[in-house]
Amino acid sequence: MKKTVKAQKRIKKLITLALVLGIVLSMTACGEKESEAPATSEERFEPALDTNTDCSITVVGGYDNFEALEAEFDRFNKIYPNVKLSYMKLDDYNNILATTLEGKDKPNIFFSYAWMMGNETYDSVVSHMEKLSDASLGLKMDCIRPGLINHDDSGAVMMVPVFSRSYGMLVNDDLFKKEGLSVPTTWTELLDVCKAFKSKGYESPMMGYSLEASGSFMNTLAYPMFVATLAKNPKALELANKLDPAAGEYMRPALETVESVIQNGCIDVKECDKISDNYTEVILRFFEGDVPMMICAGDTVSGTKKRESQSEAFTKSPFSYTFTPIPMTDEGGYFIDSPSVEFSVNKDCDNLDMTNEFMRFLITENELNEMASVKRLITPTANMSFDPVYAPFGKVPSERTLSPEVLGITDQLTVQIRGAAFQVGKGEKTVDDVVKLYGTYE
Repeated sequence: MKKTVKAQKRIKKLITLALVLGIVLSMTACGEKESEAPATSEERFEPALDTNTDCSITVVGGYDNFEALEAEFDRFNKIYPNVKLSYMKLDDYNNILATTLEGKDKPNIFFSYAWMMGNETYDSVVSHMEKLSDASLGLKMDCIRPGLINHDDSGAVMMVPVFSRSYGMLVNDDLFKKEGLSVPTTWTELLDVCKAFKSKGYESPMMGYSLEASGSFMNTLAYPMFVATLAKNPKALELANKLDPAAGEYMRPALETVESVIQNGCIDVKECDKISDNYTEVILRFFEGDVPMMICAGDTVSGTKKRESQSEAFTKSPFSYTFTPIPMTDEGGYFIDSPSVEFSVNKDCDNLDMTNEFMRFLITENELNEMASVKRLITPTANMSFDPVYAPFGKVPSERTLSPEVLGITDQLTVQIRGAAFQVGKGEKTVDDVVKLYGTYE
């Protein structure tokens, strides 16, 4: 009997020891897995060509300089040290591109835009484009937000976005904290916050460029809401693209919101008129530190990093800021997700294989995010959290994320809402007046 009891105790000890040992081994294994896990889930780029290849690749575009791309050249040269990469700006880019692509020194890669597709003026440009969706090229575009990828009539991808843009407002986060207020996420909250800032002595809680229709804050306010209205009604979109005057009524909700923001004292247009351009001057005015919300496009935000040191006020009293959607409805704001710059490959260029290899290297989550970080433009990848300035847009739900290019919104339509919103915002015409003028703005 005693032997049986002792045997049972010995068995219990062995079982306990085995369990403890199992737990320890399990924890050790988990620790090893964590330490071995890569920083990103993305596959490491593996060269597909001879890394000793000696050749040249030229990228042409409309930017004066492109440090972000040149940084990618340096990164690519760590893999292919003998490939000479260069960027060149073309003056009068849109008009000279077709001639350049057919000239003696053909560029390998060029800036391209969705509006070139189906536009007879750019048929010759499109005819030079490599089909980047060809599986044999190995470009993995699944890291890019689907709404940014344009397809031609046959479903092929002829251009890929390297930057994207949107509309919103720069928010002085420190100013909100100082005044004990929260950044608004709904229309009601926006009006309440503006009222609170006004009571604290802020003359214009919201500001933006307002001297000309192009680039004015009125369009930044109106365009997202107009797109949202058209997205819900395909027939309305068809009318709007045809510039049918009947489509003017679909601008009304957006225009009434612009009118309401100004009438409620959120914006002092006279103060906004003192800003002389919608890029450098908008940024420097925001950096003065007394503007809670500065209405602008993402392209303007791209210039903030460089201009922090150019602002004496910001240098003396720096503050944290973010770029957020403007909450024009009680459900929140919209993320108008559009390509800013896209790249196409010239299929008739020299060194086509290495050109496609560079594109395969560039069109990855890591490289696109690196480039967006340097240029401070919105990344086209699904991961928007790496840049805290743009992180708020990554939180916009899919049902409020709209891609004008996918919807089929044309530039002519954009011109109409821009002109109408400007006249309403400046008080030159009423909403009733401008809805009747749809199709007449140039």
